Amino acid sequence: MINYAIKPAISQFQGIQREIFLALESSPTVHQYQSLHELYFELMLRENIIQAAKDLHESEVQFAPFPTSKFNPAIWKKIKYGYLLHPSVLPSDAIIDVYKNSKEYAFECTTAIVLMCYKAVLSSISTSRFNTLFQGLLVWDWNYDHDLGIVTKEGRDYIPGDIVYFYNPDFDHPVWTGENCIYLGGDSFFGHGIGMENSQGMIDALNSLRKEGATQSAYLLPQHSRLNANYLSQFVSRPLA
Repeated sequence: MINYAIKPAISQFQGIQREIFLALESSPTVHQYQSLHELYFELMLRENIIQAAKDLHESEVQFAPFPTSKFNPAIWKKIKYGYLLHPSVLPSDAIIDVYKNSKEYAFECTTAIVLMCYKAVLSSISTSRFNTLFQGLLVWDWNYDHDLGIVTKEGRDYIPGDIVYFYNPDFDHPVWTGENCIYLGGDSFFGHGIGMENSQGMIDALNSLRKEGATQSAYLLPQHSRLNANYLSQFVSRPLA
């Protein structure tokens, strides 16, 4: 449910923003906004998360665990716990490079989630504020700057643009313990390493990566992760309402 004194008419939204708005409105969770600006920003941010997922799907980024991973060495330095941004490179340029020079990158699904979130935020706020907020980026697995504000909660209250997880209890290799995905809306998900699939397609792909004699099917966990849209909305260059 959307909790704001003046709710905009659904007729003013089109495409995926309309689907996001309807999902927020019908949600059993109360989504609180102090202004229409905050609501419009969340719709935009979620749309940009979905677009970042589609763009990564179309890129040449490869899937790889940390030992065989790679990031553009002109932008990032590989250290023990991940990839550290060179101090001479702007954070915005580094995130854009992942998409622009995608053949120079190989990483697993969790890192992909974080990078897609950074790309969506960069598309949603001013570049100067992005570079101020996200200095000294360290990327790998769930390493991310606290200003990204990713929060995970239980429940099947999935909103397009959410991060969800398909768990694979009988995995063959630890890299396939599960698949972190962006929920694209409808019954569509994107997970780096598997691709763009419906929920059954994700489950089938993970089931094909189980150990010999496996008896437990993969399944979608009843949880979702979300960025702190209300916090990030203050960094837009001009008000949205």
